[in-house]
Amino acid sequence: MAFHSKELRVAGVTTVAGRRLKHYLIDQPDRRITPEVRRAAAAFLPRLLPTGDDGTPPGGWVVLHRGADGAAYLLAYSWFWDNVVEARIGVAGQPALDCPDDDPAHFVELRRPGVGCVWELGVLEHERAAWVRHVLAPERPDLDGYLADTRAAGPVGR
Repeated sequence: MAFHSKELRVAGVTTVAGRRLKHYLIDQPDRRITPEVRRAAAAFLPRLLPTGDDGTPPGGWVVLHRGADGAAYLLAYSWFWDNVVEARIGVAGQPALDCPDDDPAHFVELRRPGVGCVWELGVLEHERAAWVRHVLAPERPDLDGYLADTRAAGPVGR
């Protein structure tokens, strides 16, 4: 299997279901994520976020990843219990993962306990360090500082 890096883009911060989330896009240089897939992912995202408040600053991040096969993967990572991250995943257009069709804008929740693939885990590495820097290490948590600290755009995967 040939391995290649993909392109990571930073797509801002939004508030969804009471959580402030950084948004990352991972796609192929010659096959960008379409506006239709982005709209479908935004509509599906609230289903992937936890409810309730345990006192942890309500932050996290989202990765929308367009696979080489055309499928789309939406990963929502939310912090809880101060220092634990929860991952929930939506998939679209990947029948091998129980999607009902090959439409990259028709998301369903992945029922397997995945965390992310090699391209998405590069973002997780950054987010863990940023959470420690801005939320756990300071005397007072700085959620705004955390949200401003994003992984650099560019090649991801190696």
